[in-house]
Amino acid sequence: MEKNHNVSRRQFLTYALLGTGGFMAAGLIMPMVRFGVDPILQADAEGDMIDVAGVDELTDIPQAFDMEYEQDHGWHVETVQETVWIYLNGDEIVALSPICTHLGCTVNWGTDPDNPEQFFCPCHFGRFERDGTNVPGTPPTEPLHRYDHEVRDGRVLLGNPSPQV
Repeated sequence: MEKNHNVSRRQFLTYALLGTGGFMAAGLIMPMVRFGVDPILQADAEGDMIDVAGVDELTDIPQAFDMEYEQDHGWHVETVQETVWIYLNGDEIVALSPICTHLGCTVNWGTDPDNPEQFFCPCHFGRFERDGTNVPGTPPTEPLHRYDHEVRDGRVLLGNPSPQV
């Protein structure tokens, strides 16, 4: 016994429109899925370390060192220049971000005449101790961020900054 598989005109149009709509929806959704999944599939950039200074250049007074790296925005690569404060605390190397944790201004070492042994943010009068700890009663509510670092062949290499909290 053979079944009759006739498709009516209405069923054919329904299937054709559903199929076409499905392909169009997939065409719209796939770029969004790729946008969300691509960063997961990319090589991890957190392991990248940037050579900043020689260990013999460091002192117990915080000094500003410039570092330069390439940042990939997906559609173009940009060269970024940043400054980092590095000093020796005994045998320990301390590398601090110059970005104020209050509103993102740039801090400098020893520029406040009343507090020459502190980092000072001139925008809103934020102050930080030598180790980056925020001074109570000033606008910043958290310490300066510290850079991950390592020493290779007498050179200081910096990774990403992270909060000291």
